[in-house]
Amino acid sequence: MSLKNFIFSKVFLKHLAYAIALAIGLIIVTLLWLNIYTRHGQARPVPNFKGLSIEQVDQVAKKAKVKYTVIDSVYTNTVSKGAVVEQNPVPGFKIKKWRNISLIVNATKPEMVAMPDLIDLPLRQAATIIGNSGLEIGSLIYKPDLSIDVVLNQQYNGRDIAPNPPIAKGSDINLVLGKGLSEKRVSVPNLLGLSYDNARNRIISASLNVGTCVFDKTVRSAQDTLMAFVYQQNPSSGKNEVMQLGSAVYIWLTTDSTKLPARRASSTIQYEPEFFDPEDLISDDSLFMSIF
Repeated sequence: MSLKNFIFSKVFLKHLAYAIALAIGLIIVTLLWLNIYTRHGQARPVPNFKGLSIEQVDQVAKKAKVKYTVIDSVYTNTVSKGAVVEQNPVPGFKIKKWRNISLIVNATKPEMVAMPDLIDLPLRQAATIIGNSGLEIGSLIYKPDLSIDVVLNQQYNGRDIAPNPPIAKGSDINLVLGKGLSEKRVSVPNLLGLSYDNARNRIISASLNVGTCVFDKTVRSAQDTLMAFVYQQNPSSGKNEVMQLGSAVYIWLTTDSTKLPARRASSTIQYEPEFFDPEDLISDDSLFMSIF
């Protein structure tokens, strides 16, 4: 039989039809299996686990039909002990059912750091060292001395502390500073539109203290506190507004931009740090925790 006759024979055409039908069937089965395996079209948003305890995470994860794994722990004052600090993927990111979420939790025991030696250092340098050590600036206490803005003593929990003893990371360190022998006064900085951290940095850089910090009703969570900005301060800033070294400046914060004075409402709110370099920034997460 010639090749031409074989190709057009009923036997060859029948087997060719079987082969095509089998290939089409395999393709359909494969597509159906892939659709089921990848759960095509079944993506769901990742829940927000930040600030939740592991017990709460377990409940939320089961309800959302996702898995989670704790991959690391850090120590911070922004959330309670044992609560979630960070997650990956971030909240709202679309994933398939039963995919895994990586979590970083807050350590139950604080990390210990050595108390640095700040005596005889200028305020700016002392602030940098405190920040690099994982500590926080507490209060600035001024007393008459030949020096101005130079650390005369360092305090922890209201008592003098020598260099080197281990203390909990994130602790507040009060600085006793010289204010000179004259009644030197400093200008009140303009804090409107600044985030809490940046307003605090500007206040400290002006040799003043942060007084009461009030968040309005728009601030309902720890995330809101990070987005909030100053809309009112007391005393206000201005050429004639001056205060003694170490005086307190009171601030009010919101996430509602309409509360800014008219002269600032139309401008973009600036969150860049003032006076301090980025590595000098000192945060006050403990205040956020006291509010929530």
